Amino acid sequence: MKRAFIAISLAFSLALAGCAADGDIVGVPGDESSAPPTESDTLTVVVYDSFDLSDETKALFAEQTGLQVEYISPGNAGTIVNQLVLTKDSPIGDVVYGIDNTFAGRAIGEDVLSPYDSPALPAESRAKYTADEGGTRVSLLTPIDYGVVCVNADKAWFAERALAIPETLEDLAKPEYQDTLVVPNAASSSPGLAFMLATIGAFGDGDGWLDYWKSLKANGVKVAADWTEAYTVDFSGSSGQGSYPLVVSYNTSPASEIGDDGQPTTSVLTQTCFRQVEYAGVIKGAQNEVGARKWIDFMLSQQVQAEIPDYMWTYPVIPDVPVPADWTSFAPVIDSPWSVPAAEISANREDWIKQWTDVVVG
Repeated sequence: MKRAFIAISLAFSLALAGCAADGDIVGVPGDESSAPPTESDTLTVVVYDSFDLSDETKALFAEQTGLQVEYISPGNAGTIVNQLVLTKDSPIGDVVYGIDNTFAGRAIGEDVLSPYDSPALPAESRAKYTADEGGTRVSLLTPIDYGVVCVNADKAWFAERALAIPETLEDLAKPEYQDTLVVPNAASSSPGLAFMLATIGAFGDGDGWLDYWKSLKANGVKVAADWTEAYTVDFSGSSGQGSYPLVVSYNTSPASEIGDDGQPTTSVLTQTCFRQVEYAGVIKGAQNEVGARKWIDFMLSQQVQAEIPDYMWTYPVIPDVPVPADWTSFAPVIDSPWSVPAAEISANREDWIKQWTDVVVG
């Protein structure tokens, strides 16, 4: 019965997408193209390396559309955008997923995407997760899911020392928290970059954020190569049993660290967070724009949105889609994360990373 419901539901959503494929398209300023969307029997989907959905769900999309679907993964979000730019004259696919708000501005600015407004995206989600600064309709990137990067704490480590768990970014630089924080490298890690951007959102893009990092360095912050090394090797509150009781991770991480008492052994510093939104878009010059639009609508269907938390450990953008029970109980809701407009990130990202590297890594 569940399988039948999924098939019927997806068929309805894909039918809706088909009806919208030739209409409800909002162009970007200066786009005067009126050519009909391209279409073919094949669809190439470009995804980042952490993309995952059940084989059943992917097969169902292919079955309902009749398309031969190929998924290719050039790497992480930054690598994907680089590939789209380098292959602009000969696109590597039809639709892309995994560009996040740290690289959205570059993708838009490099003109590698075609406009499409999905009818499956509610207005409230469009406004809340938009890739532009004003919160208006966005036709180049469609939000699909999001995650929240935050500092996590090993509760037992602090309890054993009768030391209060820090709460704010400023707390992390205080002497009592010397040699306690490990962060992924902002130059090579997505959550590392997100945490760097949180500090820019908090302290401004002048000297304030760099001064803050100088104070963290003086206080013994450790830089790990990536999230895996930081969380599973250096962090004291997970499998690595390292020596650092504070780590940059996600607000959902405590849900995977449940102790014998049924409670999480880690907690989240809710004032240190940055929200990463992940988007899909039609690749400019695609051979199958119609199929690309259907795939974006498919990613916004109820069944796919409900599958995203289990397979990609991120939140769905469609309201009221259920998330794992442990998330409801143990993942704190972050209503006001630090933020930096996508256009500012695009304009300054490389300079910021270089400045960060010079100050923190040396």
